[in-house]
Amino acid sequence: MPHFASDETHYQVLRLLDRRPELTQRELADELGVSVGKANYVLNALIEKGLVKARNFKNSRNKAAYAYYLTPAGIEEK
Repeated sequence: MPHFASDETHYQVLRLLDRRPELTQRELADELGVSVGKANYVLNALIEKGLVKARNFKNSRNKAAYAYYLTPAGIEEK
């Protein structure tokens, strides 16, 4: 399986989420200049590594939105 995300991409995602955990995957993809699929892939990889945690929150635009928070390990990695 090819390696889709570089360490630099992971670092950029951690930095963005540290400042703005409420970013949607689409907003994150726009910030990174990548597809929504790649943003989803990177987020899932960071969640699996235990660096990011997704939490549901209510929002008027999207009833089942997520906020992505850095875990203590994610903060250290950043």
